[in-house]
Parts: sequence; structure tokens; C-alpha cells
Amino acid sequence: MKVLFMCTANSCRSVLSEGLFNQMAPEGMIAVSSGSHPSGRLNPCAISTLQSLGVETSRLYSKGSDSFQNDPPDIVITVCDNANGEPCPVYFGPAVKSHWGLPDPSDVQGSDEEVQAAFDATVAHIRQRLSAFFALNHSAIAAAELKHALDRIGAI
Repeated sequence: MKVLFMCTANSCRSVLSEGLFNQMAPEGMIAVSSGSHPSGRLNPCAISTLQSLGVETSRLYSKGSDSFQNDPPDIVITVCDNANGEPCPVYFGPAVKSHWGLPDPSDVQGSDEEVQAAFDATVAHIRQRLSAFFALNHSAIAAAELKHALDRIGAI
């Protein structure tokens, strides 16, 4: 099963989600990430946060969704935060889609400690959602039921 985490720039939230998913995932599950308007660079604090957690980051990079045209995902999860007026990318295709909005920790202004606290809170939120995702019985769940379960997880 392949899960695509999408956001606008593919530099922070979607990258955090991809890295954490791949660290936590059982055999047979993989995550990738992309952006509707990829920035072409990763947020340095996102990378240092993942590295401090022992997450492999060497394969992470900012890319557009066209990277997956020949190998489409099974699930697409958008992580942009509509509450901030941010446009949320849309992936057209047969994949099951859900929205797990997250405030952008890279928008936080303040001391290094305050910024890191925002990244740490985002990581905790992502981990909580991923734990709920991995607890699902993926081999016995129909697409409509999976969509409903994903939407419930996105409300966590």
C-alpha cells in the first residue's frame, strides 16, 4: 500500500508525514509526499526534527504530484491547513482521499525554542494520527469504509 501525503510546497508537513510514516509503517506500506506548488527545497527545521527522531531523511525531497503518474498511490492524504486560507491540492484519480489538516509549524515566529515546540507538536499530532491509521485492519476494509475511517482520523 502506498500513501501520498500532499501539501502546497512539499517542504514541511507532507515531508514530516512521509518520514514519520515510513519510520512507523509495517512491512508492505510506504509513504511518499508531493506538493501542488513544490518549493524545490525542504524546510531545514523539518529535516533536523526528523533526524533528531532517528528518521532517515536522505531520500526526502520537494516534488510535484506528476512524479507519481506512472506509479499512483492507493491513498492520498492532504495535510494543508484550510483554516489559514491555504489552497489544498487535489489529486485526481482512483485513490482513496482524505484531509488531515495541520497548522504549518514553519509559520511560527519566535525563539528557536518556540519554533521547535511547534515542530514537536506537529510531529506528536502526526504520530497520533499514524498510530490510528496503522491500527486499522487494512486487509479487510472496503474503500468507502476506509475513506470514512481516514476522515475520522483526520479529525483527531
